[in-house]
Amino acid sequence: MSARIIDGKAVAAKVRARVATEVAAFTEQHGTPPGLATILIGDDPASAVYVGGKQKACAEVGIKGFDHRLDADAPRADVLALIDELNADPAVSGILCQLPVPGHLDGVEVTNRIDAGKDVDGLTIASAGRLALGMPGLRPCTPTGTMLLLEEAQASLSGAECVVIGRSNLFGKPMAQLLLQANATVTTCHSRTRDLGEVCRRADVLIAAVGVAHLVKGDWIKPGAVVIDVGMNRLTGPPPTLTGDVDFDAAVEVASAITPVPGGVGPMTIACLLENTLIAARAAAAVAA
Repeated sequence: MSARIIDGKAVAAKVRARVATEVAAFTEQHGTPPGLATILIGDDPASAVYVGGKQKACAEVGIKGFDHRLDADAPRADVLALIDELNADPAVSGILCQLPVPGHLDGVEVTNRIDAGKDVDGLTIASAGRLALGMPGLRPCTPTGTMLLLEEAQASLSGAECVVIGRSNLFGKPMAQLLLQANATVTTCHSRTRDLGEVCRRADVLIAAVGVAHLVKGDWIKPGAVVIDVGMNRLTGPPPTLTGDVDFDAAVEVASAITPVPGGVGPMTIACLLENTLIAARAAAAVAA
């Protein structure tokens, strides 16, 4: 068999088109657009590219961008003061601090300084708690995008056995929570999981997010499983290539559907960030009304 390729670019384009339409309606109704503030501390080239992409995407859908750049040695007090200022600014619907932050700063402290109502990354303690309790709130973008891709693949999650490889706060933990809320049976794997391949072979839905190139072998995949590859690994080559955590060439012959790298999960992250900004703007407008 040859798996269906889940086109993340196409799904993300649909989300972004819908968000653009809804942002226009919001702006007409309220007289001001939703606003997203990004904070970049330091000059890491990859982080600068990511932030630039987010600001560009905002402009494309009509969200106002607030782009804040701080030096790598910016004092903790200055970083927290900026977040406090953005928390208080009604023009700012959402706030995102690009991670990781320089070593003299505590990324958890910085993230948790963001008002939960503007936490469009869904990473504050309040957001994580609301997710764990199944309460409404802003959800992390990449897990949310993954759920949309599973919907696109017509994966039946209720009662399904789902395996998530990775237990990070950024992805693995919230991903497991979203799957549980969809009535899946979820196993979270990590570096100390015994016989990882055997656990993966049970999965109706297999999601890999550990940052290890080609960790998941073709014979780890249950025939007919849906495979979501969240890994983004740069191989030096020659030529330099971007690849995922799954051995795609082997997996595509076993799975029923699979995301490619690039072009799978990646485009969904920014699309869901834009949607979260709109959700945050709507919530703030409802409170102000």
